[in-house]
Amino acid sequence: MSALPAGDAGAQTMIPHWLDATARERLAGTVRAALDEPSVHPVTTIHLHDVLTELHVATAREAIWPASTARVRLATGWDEDVLPVRLSSDELSAVLSLPGLPESVRVLLGDRDRRA
Repeated sequence: MSALPAGDAGAQTMIPHWLDATARERLAGTVRAALDEPSVHPVTTIHLHDVLTELHVATAREAIWPASTARVRLATGWDEDVLPVRLSSDELSAVLSLPGLPESVRVLLGDRDRRA
């Protein structure tokens, strides 16, 4: 399920990417490392900060409203640590542009432009 923009024509749809704790840790570490690089474009930096925020929000969302995520995990057979991390297309593009992004995370985020 995706969150739809509410009345704002410029709003982007947030797409959930179901990541386990290890993938979330790797994603956060890669994003933090990129934010330490002075060569990262300022707009990309904004999107990467938003990704870090969403990683925290995903954890908080699970603590407050665990039932919906639990139903998805039950239906799919996923482990208890799998959470939806909701990213806009701009945030996803910013993450996928990072050269240090682990291949395992890149695959989970659905990088279709990357060929092994």
